This record gives sequence, C-alpha cells and structure tokens, in this order.
Amino acid sequence: MKDQGSPGGPSGSGLVDQRIAALVDWRGETLRAVRQLIREADPDVVEEVKWAKATSPGVPTWSHDGIICTGEPYKSVVKLTFARGASLDDPAGLFNASLEGNTRRAIDIREGEVVDAKAFKALVGAAVALNTSRVKAKPARASRGKE
Repeated sequence: MKDQGSPGGPSGSGLVDQRIAALVDWRGETLRAVRQLIREADPDVVEEVKWAKATSPGVPTWSHDGIICTGEPYKSVVKLTFARGASLDDPAGLFNASLEGNTRRAIDIREGEVVDAKAFKALVGAAVALNTSRVKAKPARASRGKE
C-alpha cells in the first residue's frame, strides 16, 4: 500500500485511521471492514483524506491511478462512491445508490448490513483495472545522438 500524507503531517493512512477512529459506532466498524477489503483487493492502493476543511474532517479516499472510491459516513448509511462506477460491471448488484448518473455509482451500507466480500473485492479490482487502462504511457523520447 502506498501512502499519501502531507509533508510534516500525518500519513494518508494515518488520516484515514483518525477519521475511522472518530466514528465510535457501527459506521466506524463498517468503514474499517470495507477498508480492509479494499486493501486485500489492491495491495498498492493509496489512502488519503480529501476535501477536508474547517466544517468537514474530510473524506477517506482510496486511489490507484485515479480514485477507486470514497467512504462517507452519514447518519443512516456509510456511502461508498465509486468514481467511475457507471463503467463497471456489477453482476452481484452491489450498487444501490446514485444509479441515475453517467459516471459514479455508490453502495449504501446501513447498520447491520454486511457487504458481500468476494463481490466487493471484485468490484474494487475492476475499478483498479479501469483506472490503470486509462493511464497513458509516456511517449519515448527521441534520441538526439549522431548516427
């Protein structure tokens, strides 16, 4: 796993740890469990907390050549939003929110619900594959030597 912290500040994983630890109810446990599944599905995942400001502690974010998903705790759900979810196959039907958009898809997990680990890890793997397929290879530099 790669880590995206700020210079002199906590690591990206450390910030995610803090964000999850602040949730002392079922939402923290849920976010902790899906975080573990994401790490199992992609050992090279980059963890960050994005969009932090004075009125918000920020959103845990998992990336690999682009955002895979975010994890937002709300009062009644933990929402996992996949940045390019509309482009992913979801044979297990995990996506149950934000279905009307052209780009994102989300999974709302309510208290007491457990996500299908195998299907979730497959979805994360598909998101990583989509992101890495979109990364453009750097063009080779032309040599300037005399021949």
